[in-house]
Amino acid sequence: MKKINKARKDYLTWDEYFMAIAKLSACRSKDPNTQVGACIVDSSNRILSIGYNGAPNGFADNIFPWDREGSIIDTKYAYVCHAEMNAILNYRGSRKDLENAKIYVDLFPCNECAKLIIQSGIKEVIYLSDKYKDTDEVKVSKILFEECGVSYNHLDIKDSITLNFK
Repeated sequence: MKKINKARKDYLTWDEYFMAIAKLSACRSKDPNTQVGACIVDSSNRILSIGYNGAPNGFADNIFPWDREGSIIDTKYAYVCHAEMNAILNYRGSRKDLENAKIYVDLFPCNECAKLIIQSGIKEVIYLSDKYKDTDEVKVSKILFEECGVSYNHLDIKDSITLNFK
């Protein structure tokens, strides 16, 4: 039988697909300034968990302090749960399943999320933006990842693929 390859050629790569899921998850965030999503995937390209940044369970979004400026008690920074944290905590299977997994995030992880990623056994971070690369938190994240054997890679999205959900 003669094989004719008529399969589509403009489909999403696995990396683009999982990043799109992370970006779609970010659309659930109530944060008026920064929406971040995360998608954890095993070595067989199976989605293990997703998450987005938001208020802790039980903290009403309408009274949550979403402000970015002011005292620590009046801003989101002391309260918000980051997408990476939520994706790790949302996983309901065996913790062993997270070992050697990848996490897709649209924003490079802070130092606190880096520690959670390392402790969970995730071995690769794929990210879209590193806009806070000059902050101490992100510098510490990179030191932690490098010392603990977690690779991190920037994902370049093809011009034909858009991941803007807003």
